[in-house]
Amino acid sequence: MKDQQTEIQDSELPESGPQEAIKKRTIRSFVVRGGRMTEGQQKNYDANWEVYGLNLEDGRIDYKTLFGRESEVVLEVGFGMGASLAEMAKNAPEKDFIGIEVHPPGVAKLMMLAKEQGITNLKVYCDDAIEVMAKCLPEKEASCFQLFFPDPWHKKKHNKRRIVQPLFAQQVANVLKTGGQFHMATDWQPYAEHMMEVMEEQSLYENAAGKEQYYPRPEWRPLTKFENRGEKLGHGVWDLIYTKK
Repeated sequence: MKDQQTEIQDSELPESGPQEAIKKRTIRSFVVRGGRMTEGQQKNYDANWEVYGLNLEDGRIDYKTLFGRESEVVLEVGFGMGASLAEMAKNAPEKDFIGIEVHPPGVAKLMMLAKEQGITNLKVYCDDAIEVMAKCLPEKEASCFQLFFPDPWHKKKHNKRRIVQPLFAQQVANVLKTGGQFHMATDWQPYAEHMMEVMEEQSLYENAAGKEQYYPRPEWRPLTKFENRGEKLGHGVWDLIYTKK
């Protein structure tokens, strides 16, 4: 989701691990827009947080304890207003989902959708993904990491702010189990090419579609309203899926 991602620095993953990576971040790849929540959004947020919310300060979580079962866990960063993530969770009750988003109105909306639709296999953080990954998520356990339509930072001088960088790819690998997948999607071709360039150089991953190939849109990724509108205008969408070795 555009404008609502995480902080990164384009450098090698420090030997001391993800905690040290937090200290070395200097570039933001997100801008929190929209200011305060409306009264209704705040009401939804407060009413549903106890059921769906996860707190950064609570530290490392255990997926089995959190969801009360052993299952495949899907992580998504930057879910925007949450409609597609809610749909995926509802359509795959055998899996468990954790969304990470810095935009409180989007978090409030997702939790409201989950409550209305009776979704029980979903939890959410309203925090910076880099910190959540470093401080809260178990290492090498998630089955999928989703990053759909992140801010492309169109201007060349802002390209360094793009979330998909070598360091971020390594941090994602740290929370994925062997055979887990890093799934990205973008509607901006130069960003798709940037994603491909970064990921093809990562020795920890293998392109699920074949070397330097994009992946056909999987049925499990819902079409967003934004994407539907773009397709009608002839805009392209590029999916990339990389499997952790």
